[in-house]
Amino acid sequence: MAAFLIISALLVLLAAVVLARPLLAQSRGLAVGMGAGVALLTVALYLAIGTPGGMDPGERQAPTTMEEAVARLEAELERDPRQGEGWRLLGRAYLELGRPEDARDAFEQAAKLDPEDLSAQVEYAGALAATAPGNRFGAEATAILEDVLARDPRHQRARLFLGIALRQAGEPARAAETWEPLLSQLGPQAAAGLLEQVNAARSDAGLEPLDGPPQVASTDASPNAIRVRLALDEQFAANVRLDPDAVVFVSARVPDGPPMPVAARRLLLRELPLSLVLDDSDAVMPTQALSTVDEVELVARISSDGTATPQAGDVTSPPVRITLPADGEVELVLGAIR
Repeated sequence: MAAFLIISALLVLLAAVVLARPLLAQSRGLAVGMGAGVALLTVALYLAIGTPGGMDPGERQAPTTMEEAVARLEAELERDPRQGEGWRLLGRAYLELGRPEDARDAFEQAAKLDPEDLSAQVEYAGALAATAPGNRFGAEATAILEDVLARDPRHQRARLFLGIALRQAGEPARAAETWEPLLSQLGPQAAAGLLEQVNAARSDAGLEPLDGPPQVASTDASPNAIRVRLALDEQFAANVRLDPDAVVFVSARVPDGPPMPVAARRLLLRELPLSLVLDDSDAVMPTQALSTVDEVELVARISSDGTATPQAGDVTSPPVRITLPADGEVELVLGAIR
């Protein structure tokens, strides 16, 4: 299991979420939430192997290339093909390697293994479109998306994809109606881009445009969202020369649990001090997020070499354990004496 976590984490680290690239390229403003969590992907490997002491010696060496990681995950899934999350990670890796048909087949395996995993169903629908002529959503993919939304009307990616499918099918009024609920769920920039597409669809349908800017939901409204104030200890900073472009990782993990975090963010030192919000959009793995846990431990780390792998020279903040939902702002101070 430890080896599988390492391989999976490297795939998350190396594979950008590219499933929607050819689909969203047709609509300039539709990059809505598809890159959620991309900034934190570089943290995943470190957080997956941050406590390697309990691993067998042969499991400690993580794969160093995408091809090696894919080969090892393929072998793991051949040994035990009942790992839905492994098939999803393999599908994303295949996409990054330019193997869309293999990606589609991997996503299909994940969807079949767990019909109740709605996100797996949506990824499969997207993969069907990504491998279809003209990147079009066919009848099967559209039916999957409609079923997911019937079961969970708040599933953002399903709603986004279904709107694209309806636009492709020449149903602009239904496409606009499908997208409109997303406007109150997104951040200002994403909502503004989507609003352009909504109004373009409404125009094609002979409908009046919606007024903007749309009212968008506050990030703090996300269940168990954590407000964090991140700073550098003044005395420490006065005595140590630091590269302003050094990479800083902020993460929240379950105390005394596995090393894989439930939320993480990648920043640069020159951005400090700053306030940020960790929420479900910062999840490392889709199977666990802040909204699913009751307690987390927060910590920040300056990477000494800019990579996700921890080094002896890394500067960290004292960890802070909090119960969720948390009131107020949690302060993390890098370089502070514990």
